[in-house]
Amino acid sequence: MKKPTTNKTTVKTTKRATAPTSPVKSEASGVELAKMIAQGMFEKKAEEIAILDLRNIPAASADFFVICHAGNNKQVEAIANSAEEEVWKHTGARPWHREGFDNLEWVLLDYFDVVAHVFLEDKREFYGVEELWGDALIVPFKGK
Repeated sequence: MKKPTTNKTTVKTTKRATAPTSPVKSEASGVELAKMIAQGMFEKKAEEIAILDLRNIPAASADFFVICHAGNNKQVEAIANSAEEEVWKHTGARPWHREGFDNLEWVLLDYFDVVAHVFLEDKREFYGVEELWGDALIVPFKGK
């Protein structure tokens, strides 16, 4: 008996180097992950990097926020990509959610317990995320 033939079609897809595959929750602690993100930001000359510890704030949606800004859209993109690559390099984790790459005014990388925000300078001032979470503790960070 002859097997039925199937029409095999190969679909070729392309991915950006930084496109997330399946998100993987990092085994790094929240503070370690936040510092990895901050280091990735630092490497692309992010301005005023701040790590906010939100663990003692009941309404907080994450344990840590890592916030910085840049002077132009291209630098926002470079900083966000560098932060993502730094985490991938050390943990193999990709963000669960990422957004803002269409307009590059405010890019968000969500790693469950740690959320990174990369703003254009005027957008950071306008939204005032640090002021909204004024009760948060500041985690010291000095780039390498």
